[in-house]
Amino acid sequence: MLAVEPSLVAAPVAAPPPKPSPGWKQIVQSVEPFLLAVGQRLVAQTDEFEPQIAAYAQYALTAQGKQLRPVLVALSGEACGGLNDSHLTLAVIIEMVHLATLVHDDIIDEADLRRGRPSLAANWGTEVSVLLGDCLFAHALKLAAGFPTPEICREVAAATNTVCAGEILQTRSRGNFEVTRGHYFKMLAMKTAELFALSCHLGGLLSKAAPPRREALRQYGLALGTAYQLYDDCLDVLGSEAAAGKSLGADLAKGKMTLPVLIVRDRATPGDQLQLREWLQTWDRAHLAGVVALIEKYDAFTESRTVIQHYLSAARQAVAPLPASEGRARLAGLTHFLAEQTDALGVVY
Repeated sequence: MLAVEPSLVAAPVAAPPPKPSPGWKQIVQSVEPFLLAVGQRLVAQTDEFEPQIAAYAQYALTAQGKQLRPVLVALSGEACGGLNDSHLTLAVIIEMVHLATLVHDDIIDEADLRRGRPSLAANWGTEVSVLLGDCLFAHALKLAAGFPTPEICREVAAATNTVCAGEILQTRSRGNFEVTRGHYFKMLAMKTAELFALSCHLGGLLSKAAPPRREALRQYGLALGTAYQLYDDCLDVLGSEAAAGKSLGADLAKGKMTLPVLIVRDRATPGDQLQLREWLQTWDRAHLAGVVALIEKYDAFTESRTVIQHYLSAARQAVAPLPASEGRARLAGLTHFLAEQTDALGVVY
């Protein structure tokens, strides 16, 4: 898990200006056939389920977004010598674990929509969704057990445990105005960064990368995953609804303390801190404008952006020692792409 020193989070070192992003399509262009095959093989997994629940499984397995984790499997494999069919199986496994967590997340968050369509829970109810998520986890581990070495299954199982534990910590922390930054960053590393790290590490392993290179990829994944979740948390209050794909303030409505809000809490005068606490405890969509005003007043976005850029810089540094290759360049390109997305936050306010 990515260790986060409190002093580092409180006063991060400003990263140098990122290079112009090559753009998402350019980054993934070389692995588009791989991603298409991942999507097809995921849907094909529905044949392995009990026929009476196959429709539920197919619905969940076709809710793929940008396939970030399969992208990381592919680019890490490319950075270490090339891809084979084992990478495809691995990407299916990790994406299935991720999709299972989304099924459960939608239940916890009482979300009606997932990527522009009704969530599984909205369609078939909580009970079916809980059990279907369990089935997806179990099937992913069954696929992982099919590798010749037990190492893949062991690491997938351990990472799945970490992700679920992180979700529990987040759920237990909802509505806690006093949650520490250290605890917040621990949750990010567990619930999001862990699967990024797994994708990178095992992508390298299946390309027969030496242990130091696999560890470099793991550190890259941890840093990139943390930056990505920080960006997503900031997007909830500082982005546009079109970019977020959901109503702004959704995290705050569920009692989740995110980095910009934590910064305001720590910097605010007693009066503003009390107002912030009251808004969060009695959340209404009308409170969002007031929260954003406090974020502006205490310059919380600037610090949030600096923290994100710090993690992106750490990700670039992690893969810098790898041999020069298109895969390494595209891994670095992902950090530049996310840096530009981060810089675009807050423009509308």
